[in-house]
Amino acid sequence: MTGSINVGDSDGTHIIRFEGDVRVGLCNAFDNYCQSMLGDVNFCAVIVDLTATKVIDSTALGSLAKLSLGVKALKGHVPTLICNSPNIQRILQNMGFDDVFAIVSDVENCAFELQTLPALSDLAVDGTRDKVIEAHRLLMSMNDANKTAFKQLVDALELEAMEQTRSSWD
Repeated sequence: MTGSINVGDSDGTHIIRFEGDVRVGLCNAFDNYCQSMLGDVNFCAVIVDLTATKVIDSTALGSLAKLSLGVKALKGHVPTLICNSPNIQRILQNMGFDDVFAIVSDVENCAFELQTLPALSDLAVDGTRDKVIEAHRLLMSMNDANKTAFKQLVDALELEAMEQTRSSWD
């Protein structure tokens, strides 16, 4: 199953819709979009729609958390996240997303024209590793359960990066 991230906006309100299987390969384009969106002088709000999401990995969740923190710092409120899947809702709640998003199960139908962000399947290993580390560090900062769940992964990836850096100096 493949995934996509579709985006659109109207008068400064952005819609981000995750569809299918959303994983690390989509996160670079997503992070770039979010950075551009938050830098737009017309930006006022964002709604994240997960109603068509089948699978979402922890790196994509970390990118969502980063988006929420950026919106809160800029606008003083958390974004809205739409999720009607009990399984994904349970993951969001366990990871502390109810602290960084206003989570709802549905909203009135709004007509936004969305464009699909490119999937970057050719990310360099270092870039992918750095993206995974950043996302998981952010998730770890959200609560103790996340810290415990992701500490070994982050430690292993950081060690791998240090060893690779050392070997390139030799």
